[in-house]
Amino acid sequence: MDLNTITEVVRRPSGRPGPQWREGDAWLAGGTWLFSTEQPHLRRLVDLTALPWDPLVASREGLEIGATCTIRELYAFTPPGDWTAGPLLARCCEALLSSFKVWNAATVGGNICLSLPAGPMITLTVALEARYELWAPDGSARVVDALEFVTGDHLNVLAPGEILRRVEIPAHALRKRAALRRFTLTRLGRSTVFLVGTRSPGTDDLLLTVTAGTTRPVRMAFDGIPDARTLRQSIDAVPADVWFADPNGTPGHRRHLTRHFAEEIRRELTAGA
Repeated sequence: MDLNTITEVVRRPSGRPGPQWREGDAWLAGGTWLFSTEQPHLRRLVDLTALPWDPLVASREGLEIGATCTIRELYAFTPPGDWTAGPLLARCCEALLSSFKVWNAATVGGNICLSLPAGPMITLTVALEARYELWAPDGSARVVDALEFVTGDHLNVLAPGEILRRVEIPAHALRKRAALRRFTLTRLGRSTVFLVGTRSPGTDDLLLTVTAGTTRPVRMAFDGIPDARTLRQSIDAVPADVWFADPNGTPGHRRHLTRHFAEEIRRELTAGA
């Protein structure tokens, strides 16, 4: 869609573009959502794709994902063999409702900052205990837990002019066993619920991440594998106003699916003990 209110595009911003921010600006990365709907409040786009941010950096500490890393680049990445949870990277890319053209343009940071309940990069990074580095216009930086970033449907903690610079996934999370469950109304449809469970090697812990069916990510942490009743009670304790409603499912439907898939995840991760 043409954005007919835009009067300027900054093609080569400074290496730390925050100080250039002014009211009416938008950060431009993939632009797959930005150009999909009217944006009458915008006057200028600041293009981040020209910045020399490494898309992916793997190290002993874990995986660093640059905010402008595309879905295609993340999907093509081959994780080290000891990253047992590594397959989640590709599986979550496959959950992005999009064409191959969007995969080549859409960015990890854009999907996170859009902060929609069904954002699969949110699911991925919350499930793998990531942290986000945020840059403010005044030159300062802060780090937030991925779980705390999204606060509601299309809502997050970003202040005006603040930008997501990178995602940091710790190695210990990438070495966990993982189980994933996702439900859609159609084969390539938007997620109605998206759950990921992880378990540390040699322990009885369980970390269950619930997204898509809730307006913000929900994490349930257990020091020991819970029984079916305890797990169900934890899901039922999620406040009613956190469950999401849209044409893909009612809150009650999503709660029911979450109970069902959470139990499947519990059994899968228990069976591999």
